Amino acid sequence: MPTSEELHKRRTAAVARGVGSVITSYVDHAGGGTLTDVDGREWIDFASGIAVTSVGNAAPRVVAAVREQVARFTHTCFMVAPYESYVAVAETLNALTPGGFEKRSALFNSGAEAVENAVKIARHATGRPAIVVFDHAYHGRTNLTMAMTAKNMPYKHRFGPFAGEIYRVPMSYPFRDGGLSGAEAAARALDQVDKQIGAANVAAIIAEPIQGEGGFVVPADGFLPALAAWARDAGAVFVADEIQTGFCRTGAWFACEREGVEPDLVTTAKGIAGGLPLGGVTGRAEIMDAVHQGGLGGTYGGNPLACAAALAAIETMRELDLAAAARHIESVMVPRLRALAERDQRIGDVRGRGAMLAVEIVRPGTTIPDAATAGAVSAACHRAGLLTLTCGTYGNVLRFLPPLVIDEVTLARGLDILDEAFTTT
Repeated sequence: MPTSEELHKRRTAAVARGVGSVITSYVDHAGGGTLTDVDGREWIDFASGIAVTSVGNAAPRVVAAVREQVARFTHTCFMVAPYESYVAVAETLNALTPGGFEKRSALFNSGAEAVENAVKIARHATGRPAIVVFDHAYHGRTNLTMAMTAKNMPYKHRFGPFAGEIYRVPMSYPFRDGGLSGAEAAARALDQVDKQIGAANVAAIIAEPIQGEGGFVVPADGFLPALAAWARDAGAVFVADEIQTGFCRTGAWFACEREGVEPDLVTTAKGIAGGLPLGGVTGRAEIMDAVHQGGLGGTYGGNPLACAAALAAIETMRELDLAAAARHIESVMVPRLRALAERDQRIGDVRGRGAMLAVEIVRPGTTIPDAATAGAVSAACHRAGLLTLTCGTYGNVLRFLPPLVIDEVTLARGLDILDEAFTTT
């Protein structure tokens, strides 16, 4: 077997430079909260492939379901010759997503595709052009979703011009909001919508219930309900981008549930299928069905292998009660992170929910972002065998996304490494 060093030389010669990686070790196998590289080195996984492998990297139900499906058929294209598993995933999404109203779903390949199609559906259903998004938002890397994403480097730099009729307003960001309540932050954002866009022109407001790449920003209570209420009164569509927060990650099936928000549309991907590429849009039947037949779809959307994996992953989440597992991870990690913050004044904020947690790194006694320290601590974690990620508009947030099936001993070892990384950096 080639070593990581050998593979990295091959990669440098074969793979486009624009495709980056967090570490230069190459994975051989993974599961149970750890990755093992081709040199036999074990890594504790606080990344989960960016919130994807919530049920583990090789969950038994997922493996068995994919093996069975791949022997039957790998592809027909649902738009050409449909199959039952696509329908079953749609039924499952309709039942799981918030809201007791009648729903429909459509399946795609990725989160970015899900967001793009949510925009298409909202515009078609309302006959309006304007899409409202937020500071610090991340929605994808396609042309439209780059326009919706707030962060320039590395996502948008020199890739424009971008799609039009995208309008950005302030997010509720308690650490940086000067004490604004959720209702006050929503009023600030919606005042800009009313003045700069006009309610009658808004097709959709699209918000992450907890922002992902933007820094794991948890809006103040009341922010999301106020947005949803405004959209309802304005005849606009409220879209919850639950791509990173969905499927038990935050301690509930969907993060919107905490405040009883029932979005008109929900976008999903990441944790839905145990690592196989799948995304979806689920929402009110009258909105979803407004689009003419043939207006939605794609060659690979709802691929049968991904659908089989999704059904198995969701059954695993139910069987193991991974929402409860996420809440338990929070109960273990948050006290450790807060204790660390008390010892190290560079940690300005500890935030998140469930197994979607973060610390924001600043210059001590200020809110000035310190991306250099965040990067140095993350690098120290990597040297010690803990896979961590940075994020945030300012690059100064360390985020933690352990698999929901991680065991207590591995979780504790990872937190010990994190403690030591702050001590030595």
